[in-house]
Amino acid sequence: MTALEIQGQAARSAERVLAVAGTDKKNAALAAIAQALLTHKDEILAANAADLDAARAAGMRPALVDRLALDESRIAAMAEGVRQVAALPDPIGEVTHTVRRPNGLLIGKRRVPLGVIGIIYEARPNVTVDAAALCLKSGNAVILRGGKEAFRSNQALSELMRRALEDAGLPRDCVALVQDTSRESAWALMGLTEYLDVLIPRGGAGLIRSVVENARVPVIQTGVGVCHIYVHEKADLPMAAEILYNAKCSRPSVCNAAECVLLDRAVAEDFLPMAWERLRGKKVEFRGCPETCAILPQAVPARDEDWDTEFGDYILAVKVVGGQEEAMDFIAEHGTGHSEAIVTADYFAAQRFLDQVDAAAVYVNASTRFTDGFEFGLGAEIGISTQKMHARGPMGLEELTSSKYVIYGTGQVR
Repeated sequence: MTALEIQGQAARSAERVLAVAGTDKKNAALAAIAQALLTHKDEILAANAADLDAARAAGMRPALVDRLALDESRIAAMAEGVRQVAALPDPIGEVTHTVRRPNGLLIGKRRVPLGVIGIIYEARPNVTVDAAALCLKSGNAVILRGGKEAFRSNQALSELMRRALEDAGLPRDCVALVQDTSRESAWALMGLTEYLDVLIPRGGAGLIRSVVENARVPVIQTGVGVCHIYVHEKADLPMAAEILYNAKCSRPSVCNAAECVLLDRAVAEDFLPMAWERLRGKKVEFRGCPETCAILPQAVPARDEDWDTEFGDYILAVKVVGGQEEAMDFIAEHGTGHSEAIVTADYFAAQRFLDQVDAAAVYVNASTRFTDGFEFGLGAEIGISTQKMHARGPMGLEELTSSKYVIYGTGQVR
């Protein structure tokens, strides 16, 4: 039996205990985890510092280093996210449908855990905690397989959570971290059909594509984020510049960051210099269409592939469009179904955008950076799903449940 199979077997046993643990016990475990994060923050930061040193020595891009980095405020935010999950209603056991049949059978549909969830993700230590908290509250055991860049951080976080689970009277194997970060361990997890009920990839396009194409375990696909800000001809331009700045610059490495701005030709000459002035402090590189480059000399010509790229960096694709129809057609062709935004003072243009743009989250006059479980009041998220089956958008507790029918009879036969 391989080390991963042993972890899978242990997770399956732990899941049977967790599935019937009850809300109070799960909440106590989550409270213990939140407190452990704060109490042992120095231990977490030391492990993270070692990861950061290795990442910089390997030449990791600054935006990706930021994704990897933890500090006291980020640890506090993780702990608060765990507490928010604990405060949310427990979905397990909720009866979503009941009917009494003419033959006297009482049939109900009840929420139940998915079982054992596998998560493959990259250099985001906060995912280790967010995923574990959501899985625990929804009654699921979880096997985490993070990237090698964050291994020390993930190991420190997972061990703290495992100890907190034991202190709360739950099996430590409700949370497990794959100790092997090689490519082979990812492939093995994709084929762990005997123990995993579902696999969730969270990361860049290459990782997600690999999991979707090669996993033998059912997959919930989370999304690559080629997100657009569309500046309509009736937009408040200073507002649009602020929204664009936030969507591109607050954390350019995350999936809800804007990668492309579309602007109506009627406002291009006024908006482009304003946008450049607002974003140049972050040294954002504008990659523009010919019209953009003609208006803004600082822009460099965009290549065809730029319209489909999740840069994850201080790079912004810029295209001038002839109107809303062209903007929506462009989003339909180049978007990834993650998050799209329009900036406009025109109510009807806003409603048309909401109705016709096909994405997990569609915004009017707000930054795409809000597509996040914490911001949506879910406490945290397991990922942003861009598929249309079962779950879409930030995946919280309900999206980590399945259902079963329970039937009460009095001796009926068919």
